[in-house]
Amino acid sequence: MLSPIAWSTPPKKYGPWESIVSLLTEGLVKRGIDVTLFATADSHTAAKLHAVCPRPYEEDKDMIRKVYEGLHISEVFERANEFDIIHNHFDYLPLTYSALVDTPVVTTIHGISSRKILPVYKKYNNRTFYVSISDAYRCRDLDYIATIRHGIDIESFHFNEKPQDYLLFLSRLHKDKGVREAIEVAKKTGRKLRIAGFIADQAYFEKEVQPYLDNEQIIYEGHVDPEFKKELLSNAYALLHMINYDEAFGIGVVEAMASGTPVIAMNRGSMPELIRDKETGFLVNSVEEAVEAVQKLGSISRKTCRKSVEKRFSVDRMVDDYIEVYETILKKCKREEERPWGFYEVLMQKPGYKVKTLTILPQGEISLQRHSHRSEHWYIISGEGLVTKNGSEIRVLPGDSVDLPVNEIHRVENIGGENLVFIEIAQGDYLGEDDIERLEDKYGRV
Repeated sequence: MLSPIAWSTPPKKYGPWESIVSLLTEGLVKRGIDVTLFATADSHTAAKLHAVCPRPYEEDKDMIRKVYEGLHISEVFERANEFDIIHNHFDYLPLTYSALVDTPVVTTIHGISSRKILPVYKKYNNRTFYVSISDAYRCRDLDYIATIRHGIDIESFHFNEKPQDYLLFLSRLHKDKGVREAIEVAKKTGRKLRIAGFIADQAYFEKEVQPYLDNEQIIYEGHVDPEFKKELLSNAYALLHMINYDEAFGIGVVEAMASGTPVIAMNRGSMPELIRDKETGFLVNSVEEAVEAVQKLGSISRKTCRKSVEKRFSVDRMVDDYIEVYETILKKCKREEERPWGFYEVLMQKPGYKVKTLTILPQGEISLQRHSHRSEHWYIISGEGLVTKNGSEIRVLPGDSVDLPVNEIHRVENIGGENLVFIEIAQGDYLGEDDIERLEDKYGRV
């Protein structure tokens, strides 16, 4: 499990990606799955923790970010053969290592910061596997193995049926998140607004937020810890989520509803997948509509908000979904090394070619077959064989070689008393073991 290193896993305060990595990791460990978590050294987990980064780089500005990112990612891929699957939560950079290893890589795309990073995702599309966190945030240029929406530890959020009268903004303080718009809603409804989150854009904060802070109606609580965050969510009359961009997911939105707190959110990105309009909150298209929604909050059942999260956004459901994806990937990438005729070993595989050794047992033979996507070159190491090429038979001994173009019908059988061993170099646009059309087979596999 490859976690980001901007924050610890789980984060002390902010860190949505790291939070999900932690919940998933601990959930998998509880199911008896052997997980190694690659994260910062101050992280906490029941899995095996492996760290080269001593602390989050967002908490230590003296750290050179790229140095520790390079060390962190390389640690995973240098140990790739120890794992069945590498699960990448680190965005696009680890993909550039993926073709250097045989271990399948699945990437949860938590967010695409810019279309300028898409060339990396496109290059490794169909070479690795992508999971989206909402249907709304899927990129048309990419293929996905599944959409898995985040889950949360529901029981850790206190359900409160009798809230206080304040509205809440809970996120990083940035234009994208709409804190300025939340202030406008509070001003126009005469409601108190409590703001919590770290300042992600100092200039924006000083211009659009700070002038309105009065410690009476508009209050900034600062960058709060998890326990205070849960208290704020539980006691809030409603959460204002006035986003100015198409958000991939909104963990705070789900956490609010788990507390019984309805959400008023801009109808963008994944919000329609999280909020059931007029049941667990309101989807709006402007500040004015949000003001109207505040007046209608009495129609929302806080119990319905909680039940919706219990049904759709539990950690168990998320873990179930990821295990299903892992199993699908393992089936797709299965390398069946033992065959009725003997066995093989992959020595090297990179885009466009694969090198392996094949060992044919005495009296063993591969099926009469052809390949649609690859050519092969065989070099005999030991033993004695008989190669069939388009109806012709060729006796081969150590030092001999055979070339097999795409679609050429071929077979090899061991006609000696010892193992027939040869090196196979396959080249083509697809090198999977299922690119075999069997025409005849002594083992009944046609």
